[in-house]
Amino acid sequence: RIDMLATGIKTPVGIKVAGEDLREIQKIGQRLEQILKDVPGTASVYSERVAGGRYIKVDIQREKAARYGLNIAQVQQVVATAIGGMNVAQTVEGLERYPINLRYPQDYRDSPERLALLPIVTPSGQVVSLGDVAQVYIEQGPPGIKSENARLNGWTFIDIENVDVGGYVEEAREVVQAQLDLPAGYSVTWAGQYEYMQRAKAKLTYVVPLTLMLIVVLLYMNFRSFAEVFIIILTLPLAMVGGVTLMWLEGYNFSVATAVGFIALAGVAAETGVIMLQYLKQSYQEQAAKVGAALSRQQLSTAILEGASLRVRPVMMTAIATIVGLVPVMYGTGTGSEVMSRIAAPMVGGMVTAVLLTLMVLPVLYSLWLRWRPE
Repeated sequence: RIDMLATGIKTPVGIKVAGEDLREIQKIGQRLEQILKDVPGTASVYSERVAGGRYIKVDIQREKAARYGLNIAQVQQVVATAIGGMNVAQTVEGLERYPINLRYPQDYRDSPERLALLPIVTPSGQVVSLGDVAQVYIEQGPPGIKSENARLNGWTFIDIENVDVGGYVEEAREVVQAQLDLPAGYSVTWAGQYEYMQRAKAKLTYVVPLTLMLIVVLLYMNFRSFAEVFIIILTLPLAMVGGVTLMWLEGYNFSVATAVGFIALAGVAAETGVIMLQYLKQSYQEQAAKVGAALSRQQLSTAILEGASLRVRPVMMTAIATIVGLVPVMYGTGTGSEVMSRIAAPMVGGMVTAVLLTLMVLPVLYSLWLRWRPE
């Protein structure tokens, strides 16, 4: 339902065939069914039948109707009442109201031949049949007409399994291009989640770099050192290891939702890293002030250990609170749970490795940098 509201396609992947003739569009859709059913990852594929509908056509003959003093509206009123009926009253059942619909019996409307025998009372009181003033026959036509960008459309719906949307579309696109011969004036557009992913990907191409640049600027304003900023940025990929691992265990493919989860994970990991680095820096400065000279390797290790020890309990509390809060979201079954679980999974797995990052890797990197930098 979410996919339907976002892209108009009710399956993860869809194909929109656009052209001028509905019959040709239907042929292309049926050919797509044959091609895509053998593509790995295809669970089912169905193309809309945009042609081949059957309709009962009542073609009113104006001259014949005029002989009996009838006009088009009067004949149409008889046909509408006979087939669709007319609400003549209402019945009340408790708090509910139901219309009482009056129309001709089924025998009069079960075939074109029977419809042609519908009686029509003329203004002069004469009774004639519908067949006397109109031709009743079955006509072929489209069961429904879709249009997009002023062009007729036919849609093909594809369900996939055990494969990510982006990878499936790339493989299926190559197969379709190799096996499908499109007539001139017809086009094929991939839609569904893939269309949504492409729009989101286009936005992320400039949003993510801009966000990272803003983070670097804020970190530099806080530490006034590109080296310390680089330490925090360098350790962020280690926090992603847990997120990727949990996604693999849960069988989730990379998507826009998981990308949002990784962005949120990076923010939490950076926040805890900044606080840890601040405590390490403060402990180092206090130890240096006590000694009054350059710290030895042992003194430096002691200062780093003291600063890191102060952050063990807060870091563990932050990680546990985050994980406990997101586990119900990851395994929920309510509305939108499929999207929310993929946002939560990278954060739950990433917080585990983020704790190791904050408590072990970051102090080591900071200690190595202090030993290396010139006084």
